[in-house]
Amino acid sequence: MRIDILSLFPNMFQPLRESIVGKAEEKGLLDIEVTDFRDYTTQKQNHVDDAPYGGGAGMLLQAQPIFDALAATQAKAQTKGRVILLDPAGKKFDQSVAEDLAKEEHLTFICGHYEGYDERIRTLVTDEISLGDFVLTGGELGAMVIVDATVRLLPGVLGNGESAPGDSFSSGLLEYPQYTRPADFRGMKVPEVLTSGNHAKIAEWRNKEALRRTFERRPDMLKNYELSKQEAKWLREFQTESKES
Repeated sequence: MRIDILSLFPNMFQPLRESIVGKAEEKGLLDIEVTDFRDYTTQKQNHVDDAPYGGGAGMLLQAQPIFDALAATQAKAQTKGRVILLDPAGKKFDQSVAEDLAKEEHLTFICGHYEGYDERIRTLVTDEISLGDFVLTGGELGAMVIVDATVRLLPGVLGNGESAPGDSFSSGLLEYPQYTRPADFRGMKVPEVLTSGNHAKIAEWRNKEALRRTFERRPDMLKNYELSKQEAKWLREFQTESKES
């Protein structure tokens, strides 16, 4: 995958190359290019923003620098790919969006600053994405979150191919509880089933505990989750326990 990022602050993306994302680049699975779109302004003083027509607080990013920077990066990549605008009004980011983006070969992120964008910039994009109902000072942090969540889903990026499918949200449920050695830590013991060696029982326990955790912490996720007969039975059990407590 190739990822282009248009930003006024390229140095902010250095931490992105640590850990898994950096290793993916080293393996040749990923190519990330960060472009300072200030380099493409035609203004003598290198301005990329201006006051909004009609008045109002703050400054808006001008269309010209971003139009030209995007054209240059797309020419270099020899593909347009999907162009993502980080914007509070965009579609809320979640695991399903990350899974969708992970299918692409080329992604471009446009990171805004100041009060907002010249509306004509939106004609360039294929997706508008928001991390949630809050406002950041710029799109850089949002882009890093989306890149990290997306890149880890690419084939070969994670050491264990089963890691991503087992993540919270990927299955529709939160992830089940996990333990490591020692089996008894200060009186807190690992559930016996996990040390039994019975893989079928372990899988059943994990499924049940994932459902339990989702019921207790994120019951809203169960509204669109298709329960198996066994899961429906467990859910009734949890609901009864909850009423009794």
